[in-house]
Amino acid sequence: MLSLSHAATGAFLAAKLQNPLLYIPIILASHYLEDYILHWDVGTGLSNGTRKREHAFMLEVIDLGLTAVLVFAMYPTTPWTITQHVFAGQWTSLAPYIGAFFALVPDFIEAPRNFFHWNPWFLKPLNAFHHAIHHSTPNMLLGLTPQLILLAGLWFFR
Repeated sequence: MLSLSHAATGAFLAAKLQNPLLYIPIILASHYLEDYILHWDVGTGLSNGTRKREHAFMLEVIDLGLTAVLVFAMYPTTPWTITQHVFAGQWTSLAPYIGAFFALVPDFIEAPRNFFHWNPWFLKPLNAFHHAIHHSTPNMLLGLTPQLILLAGLWFFR
C-alpha cells in the first residue's frame, strides 16, 4: 500500500490505543495485513522491471510528503508543541506520529533491497516474508480503491 495508507493506519491505532507496548506490535501486524490486500503502490512494477527505480523513488518522495500532510491534518499540532512534549517526556501526546513512523518500518527495512539492490543477510528473512505476502496490481483504479475506502474510514473515526 501507499505510505499514506500505512502511516494513517499507524497514527489512528496509536492515537486510539495510547500504550506503545500495545500499539507498536499491532501497527506492525497491520502493515503486513494491509499489504496482503490487493493494492497499487509506487513500487508496483519494480520486481518485474516495468517501473524504473528512479521513477519509483520520485513517486515515493511525493507519497511521503503527502503522508506527512495527511497525518498532521488528522492529528494537528505544531513543531513547537512537539518539541515541548519531547523535552517534557510526554510521549502519549506524540502517539499518532510515533505510530505513523512504526507503520512504515517494514517498508524502510525493504527500501535498500528495492532501490539499491542491497539485501544484507540479517534483513533477508524479513524482506522475504514481506515480499511473500505483498499483493499488488498494476491497475491503479483497482489498487487505490481499498486505500481510499480505508483512508475515508480512518478520517471519519479519528
